[in-house]
Amino acid sequence: MTTQTIRFLQRGAVREIGDAPTTRTVLQHLRETALCTGTKEGCAEGDCGACTVVIGELDAAGALALKAVNACIQFLPTLDSRALFTVEDLRGEDGALHPVQQALVDCHGSQCGFCTPGFAMSLWALYHSHPRDAGPPSRDDIAAALSGNLCRCTGYRPIVDAAQRMFDYPRPPFDANALTQQLLALKRTQTFEYRASSGPHTFQAPVTRAEFARLRASQPNARLLAGSTDVGLWVTKQFRDLGDLLYIGNVDELKTIERDAQTLTIGAAASLEDAYAALAADYPELAELWTRFASRPIRNAGTLGGNVANGSPIGDSMPGLIALNARVVLQSVDGTREMPLEDLYIAYQKKDMHANEFVAAIRVPTRAGKRANLQFRAYKLSKRFDSDISAVYAAYSFIADGDTIREPRLVYGGMAATPKRAAHAEAVLTDAHWHEATAQAAMIALGKDYQPLTDMRASSDYRLDTAKSLLYRFWLETRPHNPLDKSKLDVRAIELVEAK
Repeated sequence: MTTQTIRFLQRGAVREIGDAPTTRTVLQHLRETALCTGTKEGCAEGDCGACTVVIGELDAAGALALKAVNACIQFLPTLDSRALFTVEDLRGEDGALHPVQQALVDCHGSQCGFCTPGFAMSLWALYHSHPRDAGPPSRDDIAAALSGNLCRCTGYRPIVDAAQRMFDYPRPPFDANALTQQLLALKRTQTFEYRASSGPHTFQAPVTRAEFARLRASQPNARLLAGSTDVGLWVTKQFRDLGDLLYIGNVDELKTIERDAQTLTIGAAASLEDAYAALAADYPELAELWTRFASRPIRNAGTLGGNVANGSPIGDSMPGLIALNARVVLQSVDGTREMPLEDLYIAYQKKDMHANEFVAAIRVPTRAGKRANLQFRAYKLSKRFDSDISAVYAAYSFIADGDTIREPRLVYGGMAATPKRAAHAEAVLTDAHWHEATAQAAMIALGKDYQPLTDMRASSDYRLDTAKSLLYRFWLETRPHNPLDKSKLDVRAIELVEAK
């Protein structure tokens, strides 16, 4: 292979790196090589946000996107053809503080200061993404933007105040058009191939779907890399040698999201943030999960295809997608094949995929035709509202035919070795009338479907009891007569009412 250097924009200049290991993180490069020590290391697993930076890149349509991500789990070669912004970029050439920084000062949003650079970068991303003529962002918008940042001493109230205040100051110059042109000049038109001068492993980033399939076939042992929100931890926490890497993040064809009357098709390389925005447009019942799926920096980097291909039994995407009767498209050099998503998972971390295949897309039916009467809910139980792993995840759907249940799908995560449908409970519901006795019978049947384990997140008894309770909640919210108003169960809405 031809070895190329990693090229990216930082502080107004093109940086070229040719001697870094393929799994060197952006955070390690910043602190140890570039000496940009404003970015901090806290957890090294993408949870605390002390390392937050902003990546500028061109989306599949060629538009500029600025996204907050965790530098601690992003590998340096993934910066190729992109722009990197750190807290050092915020101050103006005359030394003046950026409105984000000034607002944090004026609102007393920092005490020890360790977390502050990460908060500043998340706020900077919000500052540029929020429409100028829309007024200050809502507290929910701010909470979502800061969901990946933890503060141990200041408390969030003054930081949220700063997020609203930062729009009150004069806006500093930011030439988005010039940045777009610089990124266009760096954009690769052929596969980016990188091998560190001091290391044996390769990093390859093709730009077409066909070339990705060819490389996958020729290098079946190469590790597929998407957002590295899980794989990154294999390096920072488990110190694993990943071998050769095949990166999907430059294949624009796999970032597309398309919709017709029958199907929503989400490319495997589309970010979780973009994918859930599209899903929630058709299924607003997923809006809460969208904000509770990890944090925004994780959703900005991670991909829906990666979450599906990972196949974790506690992955938050699969139960909802399976309940919606989603299908997965697998591709190889021999073509594509499609299957129901639940059939992809055979056993724990084992999937029905050939060595030369990769996940290319996820296809989700719309609410067209008889699905116009689809009843659907998705519920997540975890110890924290934001940025936490599920103890139990439940997703339910059926087509309402008057008071009769058609095609029920009850799916749980965290209850078995794979995301799994509740076959016994579904049999109870199929073609039955939807009333409380039916719901109670299905709840009892769940004991035949699952024998969950006990771990650090929850006990077996807790998981089974709450799985039943969530199904009862589904009954309360979707019963044909006098359904329970979901807003009355919204934790944040209740907190706001009580606060008043």
